[in-house]
Amino acid sequence: MPFTSAPMPVGDELVLRDRTISEVWRLWFRETKRVVDATPERVVTKQLTAQSASIATTSLPVSVTTGLWRVSWAARITRAATTSSSLTVTIGWTDTVALTSSGAALTGNTTTTSQSGMLLIAADGNTPMTYATTYASAGATTMQYKLDIVVERVNA
Repeated sequence: MPFTSAPMPVGDELVLRDRTISEVWRLWFRETKRVVDATPERVVTKQLTAQSASIATTSLPVSVTTGLWRVSWAARITRAATTSSSLTVTIGWTDTVALTSSGAALTGNTTTTSQSGMLLIAADGNTPMTYATTYASAGATTMQYKLDIVVERVNA
């Protein structure tokens, strides 16, 4: 979400003679706070490159609290396998029970094969969010991939 607060009122006095903040500045600060409060907080960005194996379930380095979170990911094949390949991304979290969501398997086996996804997660804050990949590659040259994950706190 872009910053859409009103322009800073630099032509107006900030502090009045009675040492109070001017009404124009008070309104500007209030609106700025509203915009900032409504903006998701990026908590963690995980970037993995030159991967050539499955990744076991791994905790994302974020302190999960109860609330709504957005987890986005992008995966791309960076080196095609000689014969064929497959990659599946899985995100995990808890909302009273353990939950997971997996993207469809990427089987294009070209360096233009990619996938991205986004989940809105209602987390209970009892366990970390996780990611994992399931990898398969056939042929003398193995497939390599990159994976980017972004976690954002959507509400407080």
